[in-house]
Amino acid sequence: MKYGMNLLLWTGELNDGLMPILEKLKSFGFDGVEIPIFNTELDYAAWGKRLDAIGLERTAVTVRNVDDNPISPDAAVRRKGIEGNKRMLDCCAAAGVQTVVGPYHSALGHFTGSGRTNDEWKWGIDSMRETAEYAGKVGVLLGIEPLNRFEVYFLNAQADAAEFCRQVGHPSCRMMYDTFHSNIEEKSIRKAIHDIQDMVCHIHISENDRSTPGAGNVRWDENFDAIQEIGYDGWLVIEAFGLALPELAAATKIWRRMFDNELTLAQEGLAFMKSQVEKRRK
Repeated sequence: MKYGMNLLLWTGELNDGLMPILEKLKSFGFDGVEIPIFNTELDYAAWGKRLDAIGLERTAVTVRNVDDNPISPDAAVRRKGIEGNKRMLDCCAAAGVQTVVGPYHSALGHFTGSGRTNDEWKWGIDSMRETAEYAGKVGVLLGIEPLNRFEVYFLNAQADAAEFCRQVGHPSCRMMYDTFHSNIEEKSIRKAIHDIQDMVCHIHISENDRSTPGAGNVRWDENFDAIQEIGYDGWLVIEAFGLALPELAAATKIWRRMFDNELTLAQEGLAFMKSQVEKRRK
């Protein structure tokens, strides 16, 4: 098992001001960080070297929006989504990213007023298959993310996301599991995790209020029991959000402060994850 921290708690873009934070995260015992890749113009190769020097491995997170939606009825918009994913994958490869996660299967925060259509499913499969072929060429694993119904409409249930990946049918296309989203969408946490065991490659540990893992109402015993039952031993990454960046606070609907400070959240969250894993090894 590897333990990571999503940097969206501090920033939407890598910058020099993060260096003391990155060094602190390493000192706490994190194995790696999850870097945001929204701006594809940064020097990600240089950032990979800086993170190597600290001793932090990398995963990454990104999204697609309505103007480059991979399931749009407009073929030109779908093409923009595919090309955007390819540029993002080039950044990942330059930075030494192992797995890139997020809802880049469809537009975040865009709704049609109904559920997904058969056409959207087909467009999504086609778009992701081309993306996966490129991911295979550059050596990055895709971990597509189902989100709750208030953020996307295309992939909400864990089982649906796993089936989507199976139909893409490429070894570089897998999925990730997030405790926050499953807490909203799933009737049985254990069943949801077992349903995706052949496709899951990454896990976000995220509290029901997006604050310190272990301090809220997520069914943690069910989650960690099922994670052990399926033999998962990949990344466990804390994903939490706060008020540090107004644009991220607005996007994640965070209107009030729910923890003392970001570094304390990271340190306590890491201790919580490790304790949950360790007690199931005894």
